Amino acid sequence: MATRRWHGTSTRGSAARIVSGIGALFAIIEVVYILLIVLGANTANAFVRFMSSIAEPLALFFPGLFPIENYTANVVVNYGLAAVFWLVVAGLLARVLR
Repeated sequence: MATRRWHGTSTRGSAARIVSGIGALFAIIEVVYILLIVLGANTANAFVRFMSSIAEPLALFFPGLFPIENYTANVVVNYGLAAVFWLVVAGLLARVLR
C-alpha cells in the first residue's frame, strides 16, 4: 500500500511569491507607462494621467538620472531602469524569504 504525504505550502514560500508578485506588478506599471509615452497616448486622457500618477512615485530616484533631451528616450531609459530595479529588488527579497 502506498503512503501519501501531504505537503502544505510554507509560509516563507508564500511570502516570497507575494513579494515577487508585487515587484512584477510595479515593473508592469512602469512598462505600461513607458508604452503609453512611446506610442504617443493623449496626456489629457484620464487613464494616462492615472498611470502617470502611479508610475512617477514608483520610479523613485530614476527620473532625471540620465538627462536625455529627447523626452521619449528619457522616459524609456529612466523608467525602464526603475522597472528593472523593482524586478531585481523583489527577486532578491524573495530569495531571502525562501
